[in-house]
Amino acid sequence: MRKIYILVIAFGIWSCTSEKPEIEKIASFKGQQVTGVTVSNNGRVFANFPRWREQVKNSVIEVSNNTSTPFPNQTWNSWDIGKTATDSVFVAVQSVVAFENTLYVLDTRNPLFKGVIANPRIFAFNLSSNKLEKIYVLQEESFHKDSYINDLRVDKKKGKIYLTDSGHAGLVVIDIASGTSFRALDNHKSTLAETNQLKFNNGVWQNTVHSDGIALDTKNDMLYFHALTGYNLYAISTDNLLSQNKATIENGVKHMAKTSAPDGMIMDASGQLFYADLEHNKIMKLDITNGEIRVVAEGEQVKWADTFSIYNNELYYTNSRINEAKGDISALDFTINKLKIN
Repeated sequence: MRKIYILVIAFGIWSCTSEKPEIEKIASFKGQQVTGVTVSNNGRVFANFPRWREQVKNSVIEVSNNTSTPFPNQTWNSWDIGKTATDSVFVAVQSVVAFENTLYVLDTRNPLFKGVIANPRIFAFNLSSNKLEKIYVLQEESFHKDSYINDLRVDKKKGKIYLTDSGHAGLVVIDIASGTSFRALDNHKSTLAETNQLKFNNGVWQNTVHSDGIALDTKNDMLYFHALTGYNLYAISTDNLLSQNKATIENGVKHMAKTSAPDGMIMDASGQLFYADLEHNKIMKLDITNGEIRVVAEGEQVKWADTFSIYNNELYYTNSRINEAKGDISALDFTINKLKIN
């Protein structure tokens, strides 16, 4: 018989179950810190490695049959510190998102967190040919010199791409057709970090990370976002966001729930929001319809669940182990795992 324990708190119902799904490791990278993972409509798995250190072998890879291949080729992954940042190389990739037949590669252009060396951009690759299809370059008023554009969601219905900025709090919207961009909620309470530290078993992790996780509900046209060093989930209707009216946007922000401190987020087709509880090595699930929060997975196989992707009723996630990755990381294993969610 399954045992269920329920704890009611403000802004939601927390519940834990003694049965957890089996977690399967599908890739491991020794000394290479993976952050992003995404799975295409036909099951192709892609991952990225941010340039937080100088020893990054590849920025973007495809994982298949227990092997990793630079995507789209080695040349695109050949950039190194001090080289010219052209539009045919990845500089500092933070996120990859597969949507329909396109892989969107988000390049912060901010290597080593030392500042933006060129306008942040998204490289869009056609997954039938693996060829570059389009480049979206953020306009000057859409970012700051200390911006670290973090993650993205594609809104086919509205023809937009939504992004978070974790270096300088705010959201960015790109028009898919024209490529133009604008910034919203710049230094707003909902996008700003709430604390400068998180607490783990191995000690305190000191950092201030603003708007980071992002999730899109296309049925209800709502965009969800969350600061990494924070405990509050916010949302805004995409209609309000796209008004480009500052008062309409700021008044349209809704506080949705008190949560754990997360990193990435993703919403499934039924309105379940998945996110991490970084400080307690857990993956959580929030039912947007009733506010119930459940533990999906926890333990040693969850070590800073960074980014999520859903394919075939399975949740893929990366273990970026950010709180552990101090100094020399050559001995650390960073993994991509998956688990059943239905």
